[in-house]
Amino acid sequence: MALLEVSDLHVQLQTPRGPAEAVRGVGFTLERGDTLGLVGESGCGKSMTALALLGLLPDRAVVRGSIRLHGQELVGQGDTALCQVRGNRIGMVFQEPMAALNPVHRIGHQVAEPLRLHRGLGARAARQEAIALLDRVGIPDAARRIDAYPHQFSGGQRQRITIAMALACGPDLLIADEPTTALDVTVQRQILDLIAELVAERQMALILISHDLGVIAQNVRRMLVMYGGSVVESGPTAEVFAAMAHPYTRGLFAARPRLAAVRQPGKRLATIAGTVPELVELPAGCPFAGRCAFTIGACHTTVPPPTLLANGHVVRCIRLDAVAAAQEATA
Repeated sequence: MALLEVSDLHVQLQTPRGPAEAVRGVGFTLERGDTLGLVGESGCGKSMTALALLGLLPDRAVVRGSIRLHGQELVGQGDTALCQVRGNRIGMVFQEPMAALNPVHRIGHQVAEPLRLHRGLGARAARQEAIALLDRVGIPDAARRIDAYPHQFSGGQRQRITIAMALACGPDLLIADEPTTALDVTVQRQILDLIAELVAERQMALILISHDLGVIAQNVRRMLVMYGGSVVESGPTAEVFAAMAHPYTRGLFAARPRLAAVRQPGKRLATIAGTVPELVELPAGCPFAGRCAFTIGACHTTVPPPTLLANGHVVRCIRLDAVAAAQEATA
């Protein structure tokens, strides 16, 4: 039995302009020790997928499909049951370290809280465990600084504290949602290396969410490329990067900043035409229709079926032949 099985997951949000499908038919499985990346632009459904796993969706959100953790169905569970999962069996490192910590509580209290709630530790035992966790994630002089407040730490240290909180109860699954946001490059690398070490050390499964293809390429074994709430391309990370098939994946890759561009003043970065449509305005067919250079009429009305390319590499596009021909012509 897989650790996590997500099948045909849909999340519908209620907006002033009507229902919006924020997640549309997402599915994947994770084994213990496995690593999965979710990549795409802001608003593509990455974080909403993660929040659905924890039952932390906005009010009046409607969830369809299945989320099974060790065979236990989570969709439809009440808040009491989900509270036993959050922070205990699934830990989450939230996107913004500057806002993820409560500014009026000492960090020791915040790291120890899940230990007291889920493991029933007393105040003294929870404090000692919190010190050990802070020391493990690299907070210097943890025994002395455990009574400090969040504003007394740097951004990188605050992110390490949120990781300690997420790991407190030894979860089976760790979700890291843009864990390097607002951190400088050196600290980003340290945080990603720390997460990788902890995942390997504790044999957890990892879901890493990022808009950065480089981060995904270096840190996960499998990846899902999301757009408009749908998975447009997926597979082993090495396979996807070796043969990017979907126009959106190729557009993301072409738009990444490169050192060579710095040596060519005046040369503009490649961009993806248009803007991300609002969820209530997504086409009935391919979500990327209209922004894609290969769009034809059928793209707006036909939901692209999954096409298996090789070794678990799957893409959803009805114009694969045209995309491949264009790629050969420019090679």
